[in-house]
Amino acid sequence: MMPIRVGVDVGGTHTDAVALGHQGQVLRAVKSQTTRDLITGISNALANLFSDGTINRRDVDAAMFGTTHSTNAIVERKGLSKVGVIRIGKQSSSSIPPMYTLPEDLSASVNGASVMIDGGHEYSGRQIVPMEESALPQAAERFKENGVQSIAISAVFSPVNPSHERRAAEILAGRLPGVPISLSHEIGGLGLIARENAAILNSALFRVANSAIRSFQEAVDAFELTNAKIFLTQNDGTLMNVDYARKYPVRTIACGPTNSIRGAGYLTGMSDGVVVDVGGTTALVGVISNGFPRDSTIPASIGGVRTNFRMPDVLAIGCGGGTVVHRVDGGVTIGPDSVAFELTEKALSWGGSEVTTTDIALASGYAVIDDGKCDPARLSELDSSFVDRARKKIIEIVEDAVDRMKTTSAQVPVILVGGGGIIVPPSHYSSFKGASRVVRPEMFQYANAIGAATAQVGAEVDRTFSYEETPREEVLKLVKQMCVEEAIRAGAMASSIRIVDVDEIPLTYISTSAARIRVKAVGELDLGRPKPTSRGL
Repeated sequence: MMPIRVGVDVGGTHTDAVALGHQGQVLRAVKSQTTRDLITGISNALANLFSDGTINRRDVDAAMFGTTHSTNAIVERKGLSKVGVIRIGKQSSSSIPPMYTLPEDLSASVNGASVMIDGGHEYSGRQIVPMEESALPQAAERFKENGVQSIAISAVFSPVNPSHERRAAEILAGRLPGVPISLSHEIGGLGLIARENAAILNSALFRVANSAIRSFQEAVDAFELTNAKIFLTQNDGTLMNVDYARKYPVRTIACGPTNSIRGAGYLTGMSDGVVVDVGGTTALVGVISNGFPRDSTIPASIGGVRTNFRMPDVLAIGCGGGTVVHRVDGGVTIGPDSVAFELTEKALSWGGSEVTTTDIALASGYAVIDDGKCDPARLSELDSSFVDRARKKIIEIVEDAVDRMKTTSAQVPVILVGGGGIIVPPSHYSSFKGASRVVRPEMFQYANAIGAATAQVGAEVDRTFSYEETPREEVLKLVKQMCVEEAIRAGAMASSIRIVDVDEIPLTYISTSAARIRVKAVGELDLGRPKPTSRGL
């Protein structure tokens, strides 16, 4: 048996699937239309992947999926669970109640009930007051009466000392067996409200995650991939197993861009540079640094919710392959509207009425599309001056986006990927502003699925410690060990795990010696571990 990995990335316009051999070579890659229901689009992509019979399905030992399912659920307010919130630290945080900062429509979708109780810790880890355990049985009854489907628990300075969150979870699990619980210290960093919001979103996504995982499992079963284990991509460019994904579904948010960034690095062999992933609706510009997507230093806003858990540093611009090109007062504007997945129906070169950036690339003669229904002759009605202005505008938009993602004035490599990457003319690569070189690798249109298929399992621990309580050397050793254990839980092979990043950030605004420690670890897939038998929470 020669092991094969399958990677599937579900985008807004296309669902891509690739099969990689044991040496990492691309055996086959296909692109299908994304459908409104997850299972149909994935099934279509896998059907195309296996259609020519060259891949032995029994050789597939891992199937990796990347999807926008969780992001869409939050943005569209669909399929979310009713969440009960326990905040520990009423005596010092009652001025802003739980869910107060959530948009009204999202709060209406997920707000089951909120209870604040006494407890919490100081920044040093010392207990402020004992936790008000006696209030938790009553809170459990209230949650039950209100039809709460999941629970989020937060506590003051729980990243320093999580004992109150853990004890509250233990009590509630005994009162409400089977109800999934999110602990804020496992998801977000410092900052009670933003960390609590992240835990609420995680809890709201439990049903969505189970539905998506069931779809993945059904697709794998339908195509008789009997030896394949399922992994999901995270938003830091790594993988997690099914059990881990069920517990932390919020970590799948924004995994699409990181898949493309990792795929771009894999296809070019480059570990540093700016990646431009041109999709059907938008172009996403990110940075690959030391082989991994660069994290954002700005608190993330997801569906209008301010959170503080890790997110990739990505800039989205309205310049995708399906973006509409407009004539305005004798000039040209690009977007922001797009024909998206209806490109082959609405774009001018396919017989539609909309002029898109892809039409401009075809009319300019630097793009070729292998589709019998696409006829560049239909573009003869476009005057050359309009095409020329549109082409220059597209280049200007992409160059500006790359410049905004750079942290210095130095020139950097730029990697073009994504099916819409054809909108940037190759003749301009050598004069691309701010770029030391521009590369569009072979298989560029499948970078997202390739990124999913080649990713390693990863984990991150973000905790705060007082060095007066524990010496620095012991703290660093402890956090690294915690990160290794977390990577094993996520599905990494213990012997292959390595620490790839350690950030130590002193807390300068307090009088004693304390620091925030962030550690990241990665490892190879542990394919010897038994498959999970549970299909849901």
